[in-house]
Amino acid sequence: MTLSIRTNPESLAALRNLNVAGNRVAELGRQVSTGLKVQGAKDDASNFAIAQGLRSDVRAINAVIQGLNNAKGINKVALAGATAVSDLMTSIRQKITEASNEGNTAQQQEILQNDYVEMVEQMRQILENSTFNDVNILIEVAVPFNLAVGTVRDVDVLSNLEGGTLRLDGQRLDLTYALLANEDVSSPANALNALTIFEQEEERVATALGSLGANLRALDFQVTQLQATLDATEEGLGNIVDADMARASAELNAAQVRQQLSVQTLGIANNAPQIALGLFQ
Repeated sequence: MTLSIRTNPESLAALRNLNVAGNRVAELGRQVSTGLKVQGAKDDASNFAIAQGLRSDVRAINAVIQGLNNAKGINKVALAGATAVSDLMTSIRQKITEASNEGNTAQQQEILQNDYVEMVEQMRQILENSTFNDVNILIEVAVPFNLAVGTVRDVDVLSNLEGGTLRLDGQRLDLTYALLANEDVSSPANALNALTIFEQEEERVATALGSLGANLRALDFQVTQLQATLDATEEGLGNIVDADMARASAELNAAQVRQQLSVQTLGIANNAPQIALGLFQ
């Protein structure tokens, strides 16, 4: 060992070792505190770039799932409304059938007519209430509840990251209401005419139920598929950036020991020049 009071190689080496140990302790400390082994481009530029792309995909998939869930809300409310209309139609059919009986008295016929009007108006209320997030796909967009052929409200919803869409088809059940409201059962003859319209509209409601049910199944399938994709993407992201906490904790303890040893070694190396003083005593 060269004894020098100007240059102390052992001290410089010990200082370098201390700096290395300190940097490792700091790095592992960040991993343990954040749970991430790749926090920025400084840690690993290529993996950080990949991770950023995956984070973007995760956010985009979540946005698509949110849109699909909103569409499910629209469709579920519409399906509930159409189901309620279908249930009501059975009672309306009963009133029309009763009103077609030639043996009814005038008073009975009037009661049946009033019941019919009340039930048809109840259908209108059901349709108006079948709204989710200000969207109703059971009635016309512009002027609902009239006999004119209008525009149904179709809803196109983004279904994947490639720009694909699913469509919720509008059903125009307000036309069913308008046609039935245009009829009356004030006489047996009128009731028979109403029955013809009713049978026609009964098919419309059945078709609407089938379409809404198919839409809901498609939405459920797409959400399930996207959720699986999201889970796999998040797992892949975790494999890139997440720290192995057990390993990082063990390495941190070891690095802290090396840091303490480096401090002691540096202290010993710094005391070496003091030996030169003994030569002059």
